[in-house]
Order: sequence, then structure tokens, then C-alpha cells
Amino acid sequence: MNRTLVIMVKEPLPGRVKTRLGRDLGMTAAAWWFRHQTRALIRRVQDPRWQVVLAVAPDRAGLSSRVWPAHLPRWPQGRGDLGDRMGRMLRSAPAGPVCVIGADIPGVTAARVADAFCALGSHDAVFGPAPDGGYWLVGLKRARPVPPRLFENVRWSTEHALADTVATLPDHRIAQVATLRDVDTIDDLPMTKRGARATS
Repeated sequence: MNRTLVIMVKEPLPGRVKTRLGRDLGMTAAAWWFRHQTRALIRRVQDPRWQVVLAVAPDRAGLSSRVWPAHLPRWPQGRGDLGDRMGRMLRSAPAGPVCVIGADIPGVTAARVADAFCALGSHDAVFGPAPDGGYWLVGLKRARPVPPRLFENVRWSTEHALADTVATLPDHRIAQVATLRDVDTIDDLPMTKRGARATS
């Protein structure tokens, strides 16, 4: 069975990525953090059990970017809000289960991704919750068509994002895997052994 892991990435340009983190660290430092965090995450999650695909934005720059590994397939995210773009990825992936993750979650590993795909063996959908009410992973088994109202009226970037998304999946058996924290502000960065904020 084909499994697809889609990683949502943006070109790491100062002022275009992690702007809330940039208000704490400076926009250049925040973009540097995102670039190195994303490249490290891509290395960690590559696994023969699934195909990794990069969903890139902006579309044209992302498709030709030299920042990301050249050997991985790239799909343009296209227009719309986060739900529009993730929905497009979930619908356009090859037949089989598909999971979509963000690139700004330091705790993501191949083992965490494997847990999500395993959950889809007995469930229709899976989420990786975040402590703030959002989620770091969404996955669908796709044994049936993706619901047309998936992600409709989701209040993104609020504590309601996960609950709102679950509400768009009526009659679906839903699993949850480990809760992981994304990085939006300096307080979300992991601490080093000396107590300083890690920026790599």
C-alpha cells in the first residue's frame, strides 16, 4: 500500500516565515531557524515505508528552490487559506493513506509519523494535537472520498482549530497520536543544556 507524507514548506525568506518568532529573534534569525529546522525534519522523516513530498510555497519559487533536497518530489500548495492548501494535498496524493505535517515541529520523528500511519489502519482520520488547540499532523486513510467540506469554517491559529476540523469529518473514525508543540514564539523553542534557547 502506498503511503504519502506531505510536508508543508515555505521559502525561508526573512519577513515571510515565522514572523511571530521573528518579532522575538529578528526576522533573519527566524528565517534561518526555519530553514535549518525544516532541513533537519526532512532528514528525520525520510523512510522507506512512505514517500515524502514537499508542498512548496510560493509555488514558482518553491518548485525551483535550491534550499530543499532536490531528490524529493515537490507539489505547489496553490492559493487559499491553510485548509484550502492542505485539502488540495490530501485530494491530489496518489491512492493510499496520506498524512500532512508542518515543518516547524522539532519533535517530529519517523517513529511519530509511523504511529500516525499505523492508526489509519483502523481509523479513517488521524490527528497529532498541539497544546494550543491546533495540530501538527492530519491524515486520512482515503478508503472513501475526501469530504467536500473538510476544513470548512476552521478558525485557524486559534485554540479551536482541531475541534473545528474534527467537526468537518462527520461519521469518520478518528484517532489521535502524540501531542507535539510547534514553534511560533521564542518561548516555544527547545532549551539547550545551558538554559539558552536553541536556534538550530
